Amino acid sequence: MAILKIAKMGHPVLGRVADPVTDPKAPEIQALIRDMIVTMHDANGAGLAAPQVHVPLRVVVYHAPAARSEDDEHDGHETAPLTVLINPEIEPIGDVTSTGWEGCLSVPGLRGEVTRSGHIRYRALNGEGEVVEGEASGFHARVIQHECDHLDGILYPQRMSDLRTLIFDSEVRHIIEADDTDDAEEEAAE
Repeated sequence: MAILKIAKMGHPVLGRVADPVTDPKAPEIQALIRDMIVTMHDANGAGLAAPQVHVPLRVVVYHAPAARSEDDEHDGHETAPLTVLINPEIEPIGDVTSTGWEGCLSVPGLRGEVTRSGHIRYRALNGEGEVVEGEASGFHARVIQHECDHLDGILYPQRMSDLRTLIFDSEVRHIIEADDTDDAEEEAAE
């Protein structure tokens, strides 16, 4: 297993549509999956798509741990164990959207507010080449959508409706402080 180099915003591999995987059980795909998992953990990421490691194939690995969820209320769909999706397809369920902060290993040092579907259905092959289907909401849905965007050559800043919310990680504390002040003002008004 190897830690792979992560492509950064501006690299051409991040701007193209990735190719489908024809044989999920091929040794090179299995090695890629193992290396992507090691790389994701080493970089402290919630997910990683193959184009992010310079491989233009439709492979995603992710996990959605409770510690990363923005919401304290877990409905069973917000967290997810380590998951491999090959040739994933996603579709929104309903019209509910959610706006939240996203970061990306390919856009280091920055975060931005992105609106995404709040509840999705997905279908893909897993690391063994078997069909998997499921639904996801909350943080889990956000992670899947973010990683699948990489497969279509899209980075999260392209999904942002207001680039004024694109900020450096070091400035997130100001957002937290402002949110705490707003919460305190709301409680006082009640």
